[in-house]
Amino acid sequence: MNKRKAAEVYPFLEAFIARKEEQIAEIEQAVQRYEKKRMIEERNYQSMSALRRMFAGKKPDHHLAVEYIHYVKKPMEQIRKLRLEIENARDILQQSRPTDLVNVSEELEKELG
Repeated sequence: MNKRKAAEVYPFLEAFIARKEEQIAEIEQAVQRYEKKRMIEERNYQSMSALRRMFAGKKPDHHLAVEYIHYVKKPMEQIRKLRLEIENARDILQQSRPTDLVNVSEELEKELG
């Protein structure tokens, strides 16, 4: 993290926070779509007759676990990181004076140029 004067950062923070909240919403939608798809697949599989189930096959549990990690767990970790960045940006807005030196994340530093 780099240090910058709070006054330099203020103009960028609102847009930064809004963009991070958008990213969180997009990730949450993707997770919800995956979970809905899995529920539909499971419901369809369970509604099949025993004979059809025997021929249809089902994804092995370890495949489902890998999918879960890829489509749910990792995105939720990313959401947690984004929320921390948002919290840090809000702290700068609310708790600092324009002359204070504040820690700026690498992401925000890129924004400032």
